[in-house]
Amino acid sequence: MSTPMYRQIAEDLRAQIESGELKPGQQMRTEIELRDHYAASRNTVRDAIKLLTTVGLVETRPGQGTFVVKKINPSVTILNTDPLTSPGGDITNGIGDPEESEVVSTAPQVEIQQASDNVATHLNIARGTEVVSRHQARTVKGIPWSLQTSFYPMDFVFKGATKLIEAQDIRAGAVRYLADTLQLRQVGYRDHILVRAPDATETSFFGLPADGRVGVFEISRTAYEENGWPMRLTVSVFPTDRNQFVVNVGELPDTSGVDPRFA
Repeated sequence: MSTPMYRQIAEDLRAQIESGELKPGQQMRTEIELRDHYAASRNTVRDAIKLLTTVGLVETRPGQGTFVVKKINPSVTILNTDPLTSPGGDITNGIGDPEESEVVSTAPQVEIQQASDNVATHLNIARGTEVVSRHQARTVKGIPWSLQTSFYPMDFVFKGATKLIEAQDIRAGAVRYLADTLQLRQVGYRDHILVRAPDATETSFFGLPADGRVGVFEISRTAYEENGWPMRLTVSVFPTDRNQFVVNVGELPDTSGVDPRFA
């Protein structure tokens, strides 16, 4: 049985992409130009482009055309940092040396909100209770990498932790600050991880395809103080096309947190 024409076209274009003849980010010929070049119908060309889109080699931008997808080398993030010394909620810190990974964060966007069902459940408070949210966007080497929002009970501010409502980084880190100010000592945290389709804000920030074929990791990290009460919820969102995660258990050789299979 002969190979369908649309697959022949797709394979030829794939070969051009893999050889570098069509470069990452380059705009491809229009449907009409491809139709004429391959002496095929426009529907056949569309099927070929659809196949290449499905396998993640090209993307179609409304009103602009079809472009070769830019491949991003994934970053490996360690999820199990020391709960007694690490910032705890800041999952991005697991990337490694900030100077090497070039992690850049926006200034915190601080708001006072009513706790949603999800936030209330994680913080063990009533829905609608006032919480402080601190939101930041992160880039690594100029590439949008993560969105992170931490939630704290507003009661912490009333008790003296006023830096939580200041729109600037807490230099000592939130773990140290809450320990020094309120004697709330973080002893551990629990991560809930799910994969879902990105919302409109995430699609725009990360530059993801509008059709949702590239998902996001959503990691909800609940930190606990020594009496067993939750003291913070941090929700971090990472696109799946540029992130991998490592969890280390037991005594392991020093590989700087990177599984050599993913290096």
